[in-house]
Amino acid sequence: MSRPALDVLIVEDEMLLAIELEHLIEEAGCHPLGCAMSSDEAVALAQQLKPDLALVDVHLSDGPTGVDVARKIADDCGGVALFMTANVKRLPDDFAGACGVIGKPYSEHGVKTALAFLAVCLTEGRAPGPVPVGLTLAPAYAQRWEADDPLARSA
Repeated sequence: MSRPALDVLIVEDEMLLAIELEHLIEEAGCHPLGCAMSSDEAVALAQQLKPDLALVDVHLSDGPTGVDVARKIADDCGGVALFMTANVKRLPDDFAGACGVIGKPYSEHGVKTALAFLAVCLTEGRAPGPVPVGLTLAPAYAQRWEADDPLARSA
């Protein structure tokens, strides 16, 4: 039984990374909806397109505004954000409402397995198994999805 493909918004100000993510999203069986390079653009696209998941960098073209973007996507747009950042230590304890983080540099395999894992979590409301290497779930989401994530439990 196949699951519906996730609609994914990319929030990344480095164009080459955004293009790479678009291809990885497609290869993972998801639908890339578009790319935003600033916080205002990200929120506007999230409100318009209603993504299932937004891949959000912390530092965008208008500064370290990705945390605010994740909060607005969660609070105002009803979506779920996943941080993809080299600035993991800049994330607040509550992950700004995001479901987790993949640290940069990331691997192609890591992104694809994380997207497959999150597709099950978001569509079925439960984790399909252990959290993939490279993905750290926010404690609230690890609990919600009953995911086996030692990092989230210890946070």
